[in-house]
Amino acid sequence: MTTTDRLYYSQPATPAFDATVVRTEPRGAQTAVWLDRTAFYPTSGGQPHDLGTLAGAPVIDVQDDDVGDVVHVVGGIAPQVGTVVHGLIDWTRRFDHMQQHTGQHLLSAVIEQLFSTRTVSVHLGSESSTIDLDRELTPEQLTRVEHEANAVIWRDSPVSVRFVTEDEAKRLPLRKESARAGTLRLIEIEHVDLSACGGTHVDRTGAIGQLALIRWERFKSGQRLEFLCGRRALETFQQLRDVTAASIRQVSVLPGELPGAIERLQQDLQEQKRANAALQSTLAGFEAVALANSAESFDAGHLVLQAVDADAVKLKALASAIVERPGHVAVLVSRSTPVLAVAARAADATTSCQAIIASLAKQFGGRGGGKPDLAQCGALQASPDEIIAAVRILISQS
Repeated sequence: MTTTDRLYYSQPATPAFDATVVRTEPRGAQTAVWLDRTAFYPTSGGQPHDLGTLAGAPVIDVQDDDVGDVVHVVGGIAPQVGTVVHGLIDWTRRFDHMQQHTGQHLLSAVIEQLFSTRTVSVHLGSESSTIDLDRELTPEQLTRVEHEANAVIWRDSPVSVRFVTEDEAKRLPLRKESARAGTLRLIEIEHVDLSACGGTHVDRTGAIGQLALIRWERFKSGQRLEFLCGRRALETFQQLRDVTAASIRQVSVLPGELPGAIERLQQDLQEQKRANAALQSTLAGFEAVALANSAESFDAGHLVLQAVDADAVKLKALASAIVERPGHVAVLVSRSTPVLAVAARAADATTSCQAIIASLAKQFGGRGGGKPDLAQCGALQASPDEIIAAVRILISQS
């Protein structure tokens, strides 16, 4: 038999209360506390639990126990059984949850009324909330939903709480049939929604503030909508306003011209990248000529063995350009550490680049691979000079 009198059922706007401790239980470094009555809301129905203090101790979690009583998990010194304690709700958090939860009822009801689309699941998160619909709506339909939901908010319609029996509930136009037995708590938004719910809600729709859909996506066989109400919607607007203002200052355009300006910047950037790539290719050709002129003769041909200030892409481009010359083998390593190495050979050369890179990786702990005519590896744990010396020995022994 449950004993906790849940004040939030009939007095959701109560930020503080006094109650008697009826039971305590240690839970590691924390303590579970049961009261004869409470205004703390436990995690339930998709709504997060309240936070606050109990006799000055922080309330860390609030849960329903196995028999339906409310248990408060507190830190610090736990109150003694039989004492009267003062509970204080974190009202900013509670009111935020009330705004989101009432907003969710309103949003689901408007969607069902306008487009006969049902809400199949709800998640009220700490930063944003979502509902899942049984089918997809178009962006134009969702815009209409936003307008209608906010029109109800601006009408400041009353939100009332009442309790009915199971039989009485069956004769009422509930938006969704309740699976609960016994007495049901109903939340009614005048002329808009009637739903069974145990959560906390504002007493008039105007207290929701505003409702905004911030994104949507296809989800399973339907659609997931993410929404914000009240303070969350305001804070997100402020963030977007500040980001937009900063962006406008950077590109010196009017707000409505910002998307076009960003598109032009992206096009310019792509053109600059292509031009830069062409210049890099031309420069690599000149560098490759200079490196090829430093080639050393060995039994199988001509070897270019150098440390170069370049990344893996440039090393590969240089090596490939060098071995366009008949009989050439190029082994280039980066000056940065851990060292990168690239080996390439001309079409008529027989030296195995794959074998060179495999030997370097085994000797210096690198990772890589390739083919006989082109191979590379990175993360070599040695200096460029040590790696060049090792290659020279490999070439001389081949």
